[in-house]
Amino acid sequence: MNASNTIDPRASTTLSLKGKIALVTGSASGIGKRIAEVFADAGADIVIADLKLADAQATAAAIGQKGVRTLAVAMDVTDEAAVDAGFDQVQKNLGAVDILISNAGIQIVAPIEDFRFSDWKKLIAVHLDGGFLTSRAAVRQMIASGRGGSVIFMGSVHSKEASRLKSPYVAAKHGLEGLAKVIAKEGAAHNIRSNVICPGFVRTPLVDKQIPEQARELGISEDEVVRNVMLRETVDGEFTTVDDVAQVALTFAAFPSNALTGQSLVVSHGWFMQ
Repeated sequence: MNASNTIDPRASTTLSLKGKIALVTGSASGIGKRIAEVFADAGADIVIADLKLADAQATAAAIGQKGVRTLAVAMDVTDEAAVDAGFDQVQKNLGAVDILISNAGIQIVAPIEDFRFSDWKKLIAVHLDGGFLTSRAAVRQMIASGRGGSVIFMGSVHSKEASRLKSPYVAAKHGLEGLAKVIAKEGAAHNIRSNVICPGFVRTPLVDKQIPEQARELGISEDEVVRNVMLRETVDGEFTTVDDVAQVALTFAAFPSNALTGQSLVVSHGWFMQ
């Protein structure tokens, strides 16, 4: 065989987002921040949309050192006017959004008999209302631009199965899968893809907050919460990392066709296997 026709097994294809504008909600820290960093490394211009503007500005400034355009936007994803105003700001400063990562989230744990309706509504609003409002705004820009785009929701293993103490969270994460499938069907004619990432437990401040809360509710130690609740069903007893999730997001965002749409991908160290 001619040596020039052989493939180096060490070679890899670099996924590129050059020329794309990506908006990531809840991205001043945690998973969203790491996705924004990875997308910037792939060449995308980045919008850091977060409830805390000062934190968003600091993150945007740091990511801007990678040589891409960045913008910090204050955004309460549960507020229709705030979401639409934020997307208008992006349009005026950078252009139409090509990629949306709907990542903003909160967690509240309690048994259903003790769950306050106000807390239920708060959590559903952030995850499900926020997913709807931001994806609607993104889809409008994607259709108007004629370029299409990619909508990516941050689901969870709880998009697939339930855990105790998390009735609204599980309900919301299941709902995001349905929303993504509708957008995949409606968006196909405009070259808009929609998918869901379903991580296992990622060691972020959101998860760290849950450990003592679950320990109190379940009457066990914090170490037992980690070993016997969070990581018991994994194949290796390891947390999913922010890098694990960011690489899945990059794959969804950079995929070149509608062949990969309306899908969910679990990244959980084998906690849930489809």
